[in-house]
Amino acid sequence: MTIPTDPMVGVDVGASTISAGLVSPDGTVLATVQAPTLGPGRVIDTIFALVDRALALADDRGQAVAGIGIGLPGVVDVDKGHMRSGTGSWLSELGDVPLAALVRERTGLAGFVDNDVNALTLAEWFFGHGRGASSLLTIAIGTGIGGGLIVDGTLLRGHHGGTGEIGHLSVSLTGPACVCGGIGCLATYVAGGMIPDRAREWLGHYRDSAVLSRAGGDPARISAAVIFEAAAGGDPLARTVVDEACEALASAVVSVVNLLNPEVIVITGGVAASLAPLRDDILRRARRRALTTLFDATTIQVVPVDKRDTVRGGAALVLYQMARS
Repeated sequence: MTIPTDPMVGVDVGASTISAGLVSPDGTVLATVQAPTLGPGRVIDTIFALVDRALALADDRGQAVAGIGIGLPGVVDVDKGHMRSGTGSWLSELGDVPLAALVRERTGLAGFVDNDVNALTLAEWFFGHGRGASSLLTIAIGTGIGGGLIVDGTLLRGHHGGTGEIGHLSVSLTGPACVCGGIGCLATYVAGGMIPDRAREWLGHYRDSAVLSRAGGDPARISAAVIFEAAAGGDPLARTVVDEACEALASAVVSVVNLLNPEVIVITGGVAASLAPLRDDILRRARRRALTTLFDATTIQVVPVDKRDTVRGGAALVLYQMARS
């Protein structure tokens, strides 16, 4: 594999924040810039404004840039260099926009785009907890849940670019309805944007719960953070919701271990900080369901994410695509 000696620009496009950074080939984040995602019609302008700032930072350091990689929140056609229309629930205006080509036209540099969790998975494989692993699964738990999968050194993207939608793996035959149209999806129990719905459903059964008061008396203000904090304090409603979340995540992990037998699983994302203290409990639940030989051969990490480091995903995408081409 040929590794560039110059740094790369990595971009992470999120629902509320877009980050860009200058990243060295060993994964060191040299500098970062961020901006709010803003409203409709502004996303592409914000991406390129941040790319320009990152390139200026490289120029200030007297460094050339090897390429630019962008992680997008949807299903991506990597060959055509765009996010597929209708697959980005957060930023639909990016659908079918030939972003990779626009990067090349505007900067003269190699440009690549992929799903944001695929990019994050490559970063874990090149620089992080999956470094050197033959196979790696990343489960990114934030507002929603995404996944990325590397097998035998190859990032699996699937026939339509949708490999890794682990958030919509059904973990219950009778569970709640999901926004995707499915039943009992993992995301309905564990995603940061859906855990509060579970708490609101249980409010009438736990009159003594402090969850509502922690949210200022407004059910709409119940958040995942409020629920995990209340559960740690012993609140019965919050403990019920968190117990469901741990059981659902354990079930999903076991399904992946039994089906794919990955060497490493990394659970990360914004909710990972709340899940980290529960790691042993989640693994105990998982081991109870698993094929023991496969489960014991899998390294499972819960890694809270630093938003400044997510730009390493775009840089890792540049490394991966350049090596393949």
